[in-house]
Amino acid sequence: MENWKHTSKPKGILMNASLHLPRRLAGICVWTNGLIIVFLAIYFLILPGFILIHDLMDPNLRRPGGIPKVVWRVHESLTPRYERWARERITSGRAGHLKLNDVPSTEWPMFGSVFYLAATENLQRAWDNGDHGSKTAPKVYARAAIETAADLIMDPTHHTWVQTHWGKHYMHRENVFFRAMLIQGLTARQILLGDGQHLDVLRDQVETLSAALDKSPFGWLDDYPGECYPVDVFAAITMIRRADALLGTDHSAFVARAIRGFQDARLDSRGLPPYFADPDTGNHDGMSRGVGNSYVCLYAPELYPDLAKQWYEAYLTNFWQEKIGAAGFREYSKELPGYEWFFDIDSGPVAAGFSPAGNAYAMAAARVNGRFDQAWPLAAQVLTFCWPLPDGSLLGPRILSNAAHAPYLGEANMLYLLSQNPESSQAIRLGGHIPPLVYGLFLFYFGLGILECLAAFRNLHTWKKTQTTISIPAEGFQCGLWVALILSGIVLIICFSPGIGILPVLFALLLPRLRPTRQPQLN
Repeated sequence: MENWKHTSKPKGILMNASLHLPRRLAGICVWTNGLIIVFLAIYFLILPGFILIHDLMDPNLRRPGGIPKVVWRVHESLTPRYERWARERITSGRAGHLKLNDVPSTEWPMFGSVFYLAATENLQRAWDNGDHGSKTAPKVYARAAIETAADLIMDPTHHTWVQTHWGKHYMHRENVFFRAMLIQGLTARQILLGDGQHLDVLRDQVETLSAALDKSPFGWLDDYPGECYPVDVFAAITMIRRADALLGTDHSAFVARAIRGFQDARLDSRGLPPYFADPDTGNHDGMSRGVGNSYVCLYAPELYPDLAKQWYEAYLTNFWQEKIGAAGFREYSKELPGYEWFFDIDSGPVAAGFSPAGNAYAMAAARVNGRFDQAWPLAAQVLTFCWPLPDGSLLGPRILSNAAHAPYLGEANMLYLLSQNPESSQAIRLGGHIPPLVYGLFLFYFGLGILECLAAFRNLHTWKKTQTTISIPAEGFQCGLWVALILSGIVLIICFSPGIGILPVLFALLLPRLRPTRQPQLN
């Protein structure tokens, strides 16, 4: 009996027993991964779906008068982030070391700041008229961001690229797009803060730009040398006229003469402003584009109401389409083949002819022109693609922005476009329906979110049942790498941004790598 007690167990039994030892560290990795996946599915898919349902029920998307609630929510969320980013951007001096023709790094930081200021102006006007979508007036809670955004557009370092184009007299040589941005941004700042800062610059730009356009052969000037975009000229005329109410000036006669740049031979065959032109000869490419048409239709009602109606109807006739479950405007006219799928810096990624930027601006243009029968389906699609997150940010516009130089351009742009409303005298047409594409995107949010949660629960259940019968190659190394990735992700999220920090976390979800182990056979 004594010898029997000390008899060694068979080697196969020892191996089998070792396989049933608890995988404590690997188990922590697997269970934490499962919880992370469930959290990400809820945060990035399921909750955004519910937020969209709430936003699309807002009657202010389907009729004039009020600012949609999503605008107030996103503006309050964006304001502190925009102020921090703009201040850091100015301090860094990065704007002085950019490639000359790199639009996202040169134009977009200033354009985004102008959009932010203009959107805040729209919200403050609504607040003053009794639409209190926030607890505090926008010009109060956003004061630091207003000042910083204006500082950015006035920062000489952020003028480097246009100074390179036009030389030291860049503030008084053509340069239409840039100077129009200055006028719009400084006008919004003065309306919001009323402290008189930069009024001398604003007045100078209004007077000199209007005079230069008035003296030009055809009412057009270049944005950059050899690049004239009549739609930017039209926007500049609008900004000059808007500044009149602030400065006490009157450029109505100039505006009346400026229509010469948008009549007869200055229009394309559809009666719409061309996208590209020669300011010296008056010739143009003969093609209007969706993003340009939406841009001019947004401003036309306040300058030329009768012309605005003609342009909007021509735009609707030649560019509106309903296909692949979507409804909206094409980037190029329906009669022009070969423009179904492409990417352009102005239009964004065009799909089946639909222009993302063109339809975002068209949503605002439809609202301003009183065409809520188009504004409503456009808003439903635009908001669904915006991918709202629980923290008040919009993931879709953030993805389409430039993370390095203008991360908040898209969100500021959406605030500006969604906060547009028609004048009280504008005829209103209600109606419209939600396109099938919106329901398909809801299936993406809820369907994929639920599937991810179910897959995570299934993986955890499988681990619980099979953890003793699997092999984990280099188990210690894999688990150590997993810990390092998770910790680095947390540090990056805290110190930089969630967009950067999420990357190592996603890689951590791939660990540990498992493989089944064949059970040893006893002889």
